[in-house]
Amino acid sequence: MAPTLYDEKPEPGDLIEIFRCNFQHWTLYVGGGFVVHLAPPSEVPGASSNSLMSVLSDKAKVKKEKIWDVVGHDQWCINNQLDQDYQVRPICEILKDAQAYVDQELPFCVFKGNCEHFVTELRYGKAESRQVQQAVETVGMAAMVGFGVLAVAGIAAAIFGGGSKKKNKGGEYK
Repeated sequence: MAPTLYDEKPEPGDLIEIFRCNFQHWTLYVGGGFVVHLAPPSEVPGASSNSLMSVLSDKAKVKKEKIWDVVGHDQWCINNQLDQDYQVRPICEILKDAQAYVDQELPFCVFKGNCEHFVTELRYGKAESRQVQQAVETVGMAAMVGFGVLAVAGIAAAIFGGGSKKKNKGGEYK
């Protein structure tokens, strides 16, 4: 069950991480129970990122919606973890910039222009997506492991079975 307003109280400028099935959706809390976020261009409230459309689209719309319409029944948390790495922009500037983006359509790219990039740009002045970094690291690690397994298999084949043996006239291998 999603937390209630009594469990966590976001402050204007806080980043809200919403845990979807296979990824996280990110919003910026702007106060009064509203968030600003980058979402698929459909006009349906709360159509944040639950659909395949959110990944396949090359455009997204900046929306201002009630936090609970976006969170739905998903788990969420306030996540300003990049505060330790970057200086937070003044809250009045964050909110002014966020409001200026509302209803604009922006280019969307999972790897360099997603909802997390959008809100970190607003809060810190630097677009960053930790979930993309983690995904790239995971894929890179899997590729290295896969390459390592192939390399070991190739070496083992060369050592144990890769030599060319020939039968002599008596049918024996030499």
